[in-house]
Formats: sequence, C-alpha cells, structure tokens
Amino acid sequence: MHLRLYNSLTRQLETFVPIDPDRVTMYVCGPTVYNYIHIGNARPPVVFGVLAQLLRARYPNVVYARNITDVDDKINAAAGEQKVPISAITERFTAAYRDNMAALGVAPPDLEPRATAHIPQIIVMIERLIASGHAYAGEGHVLFSVASYPQYGELSRRSSEDMLAGARVEVAPYKRDPGDFVLWKPSPSDLPGWDSPWGRGRPGWHIECSAMSEAHLGETIDIHAGGIDLQFPHHENEIAQSTCAHGGKVFARYWLHNGMLNFGGAKMSKSLGNVSRVEDLLQQHPAEALRLALLSAHYRQPLDWSDALIEQSVRTLDRLYGTLRDLADVAADPDSPPPAAVEAALCDDLNTPTALAEMAGIAADARRAQDPSERSRLKGELLAAGRLLGLLQSDPSAWFARGCSADDDTRIQCLVDARNAARKERDFARADAIRAELCAQGIVLEDTAQGVRWRRGA
Repeated sequence: MHLRLYNSLTRQLETFVPIDPDRVTMYVCGPTVYNYIHIGNARPPVVFGVLAQLLRARYPNVVYARNITDVDDKINAAAGEQKVPISAITERFTAAYRDNMAALGVAPPDLEPRATAHIPQIIVMIERLIASGHAYAGEGHVLFSVASYPQYGELSRRSSEDMLAGARVEVAPYKRDPGDFVLWKPSPSDLPGWDSPWGRGRPGWHIECSAMSEAHLGETIDIHAGGIDLQFPHHENEIAQSTCAHGGKVFARYWLHNGMLNFGGAKMSKSLGNVSRVEDLLQQHPAEALRLALLSAHYRQPLDWSDALIEQSVRTLDRLYGTLRDLADVAADPDSPPPAAVEAALCDDLNTPTALAEMAGIAADARRAQDPSERSRLKGELLAAGRLLGLLQSDPSAWFARGCSADDDTRIQCLVDARNAARKERDFARADAIRAELCAQGIVLEDTAQGVRWRRGA
C-alpha cells in the first residue's frame, strides 16, 4: 500500500516517493535546551517517531535527524540568571529531554546534531549566501535579503504584512528591508561567540537547521517536520536560505506540521504560562498513557490536553493490557507483521485515531475468540500493532502493578482497583479474569455497600 502524507507546501495529500529508496531522509526540529519541555513540545517527536518507524518498515535505510539547539538568546539568559556557563544549562536540559523522550517511548533519532558543533558549516553557508547576493553584512551582522528570493512566503501563504507582524521584526539601521532576518549577529565578551569573517559572533536560529540538515542529510531531503508554530518564520526562512545556498535546489520535498496542544482553551506555551511539563506529568501519570494521549488525535489537528484525556488513555490501556493478561498462556509469533488495517490507517497520513480504533477491535476479537490458533494470531497482531505505535511495550503484570510497592497488600489492592475499573467499563470478562487470579492466590472479594473489600481466605 502507498504511504500518503499531507504536504504543507502544496496543501494536499501526496503519495510519498523518496528521492532514493535506499536512503530515505527526514529532519525534525528538536528542542532549544534552556528548560524542561512541556507536553506540547513532546508531540512532534512522538508522532514523527511513529512516521520514522513506519518508514523503517518500508525502506532498508532511513536516516532520521532531530537537532539540539544549544546556542540561543534564551539559553544565554538562563545561564546569566544562574551565573553558569551555557554548557551547564544545555547539558542539563539535553539530558532531561532525552530522559523524557525515552520515558514516552520515543526511540532516539539516528542523528542528533548540535548547533554549536556546526559553527564552521554555518559560516560556510553564510559565505555562500553573501557571494550569491542573497545575504549582506552590516555592523557585525549578516542578514538574508528576503527580496532576493521571490518565492518567500509560499510555505505559510502569508501576506507581506502578516509576515512582518508574525516575525516580530526588529527595525535596525543595518537592515536593508524590515523583513530581512539574521544569519549571524555579534557577541559581546559576556556572551558565547565564535570568530568569523564578520567578527566575533553567533549564528541566528534559522541558519542552524539549514546547515545541520545539509551536513548530515544532503542539499535536498525527503521530509522536514515540526510543529505548526515553526512554519513561520522558522521553516519559511529555512527554505529561503537553503534553496539560495544550494543554487535553487529544492530543500525539502515533503513538509509535515503537527497541530498545537490547547490547555484550558488556549494554546499551550511557555510565554502564556499555561504549560504542563513532561517532567512533572511523568511523576503523576503512566508514561504510556501520556504517549497514547498524544496519539489520540490526528497529528494535524489541535489536541485539547486535560486530566480527562489522560484518564481515558489509562482506561484504554487497561483494556488492552487486560486482553494480553487474559492471553498470557497463548503463544504468539514475536515477528508477526502489523495488521493490514493498522498499517493502512498510518499510511493514510498517520491516522493514529483510526489505527488505535483498529487495535481496540483486535483486542475485542481476541477476548471473544475460542479457537487456539485464532487467539494466537490475534495476540500476535495486537503486539505487532503496539510495536508500530510504541504501545503495549510492558508486561501486563507490570502495567497493572504500576505505582505499587513490593508490599503484598498494596499489590492486591492494585488488582482489586483494576477489577473495579474493568467493571465500570463493563468489561466483565476481564473483571472475572482478575477475580479468578485473586481467587487463585487465596483472596476472597466481598461486595459491600461501601465498595469491594478483600480478605485472605482460610
């Protein structure tokens, strides 16, 4: 089946055809490491990590790069406030980001380039832009001349007035045009800086991704992805500078953008202060439930983030893991291919809601199945679908014992709570299975007006 993706540049669904089927390239914009990420920042690596997994199942060699921006004014400000070198900030929050991603089941990218490790490549690219008339130097700055690239604005489809407003342009005497954006800027002695033909300075944000993508993936890449908030000005500027630096070659053939997370009716952002940090959420909820919540809506749509969404995700995983627990004595092929319906949903522009609904249907069929070979097949399909989506990666006993200590009474109460949840969901087969499990351990359940109580049998 063909993989179809919605290309933000053309505004239509397109069949994905890589430049070279033996080397498929994808670049996803990573974090600026000056603080802990919020859950909205986690949506791109989660959803586009699923895309990477899907591509790996179809092509022999996928090269997936996700960068780290480790030089930025926000990093400088954080280092200044704490009176530490910027490396103390960037190393700390890069490590935290990696830990958060691992907890959410996000596989590491093949490449994780850092901006500070690519200063020579950035300078060379800027020099090419100046030589070709697309950039100019002034007062220690180097700026890209937007007027030199007539196609500027094609990705975001914004008017000149909207682009000026959206870019928060700085009026400065060294600019030829208010919309021109910075490629290089001077650094005073108290800020990080590198020697360059234009004096000691540091790169602008946009040029970093262009230089890193060129260095590791080539002048033209297959897929470039990130949040819709990056479409303008960041991705628009990347297209302009990369296309001009490469003599007019296409920079990225497919542009993918995920929708934003909303919290309390407003876009989640650090500037608004309405953020839920992944670091905190992981202390409060099962990591896999957070991942499922991020996959519960189509990636291009906004996602309303709430405690109710997380609770629903926990209940969904309770049902799926309950199915696997009921099939504990059933052997399944560990190399089962993903179910065709799940793969078809993901090949339809990463339609994760449909893929999750197909998983739920497989689980329901497995609970009803009586034939041993059918139960084995369905269990294999459920696990294979989980691998493709990064779900069901734990042992069922570990899932249901989450948050429990080794204390036996606490473990038993966790099982009782899981049975109560199953009954509330009217999943009586699973509730009966848990009761049988407890009975086998000598635990007697008693239904009372105050709820379910348990005791050890004689």
